[in-house]
Amino acid sequence: MPRDGGGLPAGGPPFAVVRRLAPIERAPLVLAILGVLALASALAFLTVGARGSWSFVLTFRGGRLLALVLVAYCIAVSTVLFQTVTRNRILTPAIMGFDALYILVQTTVAFFFGAHVLGLADPHLRFLGETALMVGFSVLLFRWLFLGEERSLHLLVLVGIVFGILFRSLSTFLQRLLDPNAFQVLQDSLFASFGTVDTTLLGLSYALAAAATLVLWRLGPALDILALGRDHAINLGVEYGRTVLAILVVVSVLVAISTALVGPVTFFGLLVASLAHALVGRSRHRDVLPAAVLLGVVALVGGQLVLERVFRFDTALSVIVEFLGGIVFVALVLRGGMR
Repeated sequence: MPRDGGGLPAGGPPFAVVRRLAPIERAPLVLAILGVLALASALAFLTVGARGSWSFVLTFRGGRLLALVLVAYCIAVSTVLFQTVTRNRILTPAIMGFDALYILVQTTVAFFFGAHVLGLADPHLRFLGETALMVGFSVLLFRWLFLGEERSLHLLVLVGIVFGILFRSLSTFLQRLLDPNAFQVLQDSLFASFGTVDTTLLGLSYALAAAATLVLWRLGPALDILALGRDHAINLGVEYGRTVLAILVVVSVLVAISTALVGPVTFFGLLVASLAHALVGRSRHRDVLPAAVLLGVVALVGGQLVLERVFRFDTALSVIVEFLGGIVFVALVLRGGMR
């Protein structure tokens, strides 16, 4: 294969050579490349096609950029953490029924109070209410499931699936009783939208995310141990039930933030988490977590830039990322079935 002056395959993608390195050598290089790509995506998002007053352009686009970065962070971190405590790289927090609960809340409000209330309600109160409801639901569920020693994460996942089915069934039933105009208004709030984030909620969202991150930082040393399994974690001195409960509450807060900001997202977290594990080559959280976040930033910021400047909003970013994430999910299921 022809090579350039640096000894790398000419014209090859940057990760083609990186994946041949040992995991201990690969991780720093992967993070550096992803960091450069994320920074380039952010700068391009702020500057490409900008005209007029830079103060207005940077203020307008800067708010949207901060929103996309926060959503990428929340989805990526929550997915990696959830896969750690469940020890399953196919599962995502969506399996717990968070997206279904969000849809049920929106549908219930539209059914009993009218769809116009969704647009007239104070966005901060609505955001806090949705976040508190989703976090409260998860805390009650986790506390009940971990109250006894015989409870397991498998039961947690099963109960989450059942609740998700229940919430979706109730939502579908109520939606069929709505008049067509109210249903149309409701539909606009039920699909993820990365291009119309309410930037007035960023301060509150970042504060909640910072609090969750602080808790996660204190739990950091136990994450790699939890990945070994319950018995190994207990033998190594980790308070398994308490630590897992704290991590799941952090996951709930992060999922609630992203869902309240952009709407329900099912497969995006699975996409970036799977790519992060594949690129980094090892499961140490100090490598996987930043890699997943940077991949999320590149996907959301870069994807939104391409849609705005190349495709002129002919399609929605959520459709693309969910489609790619669905392909990854099917591939993981098929690969697991062939083993």
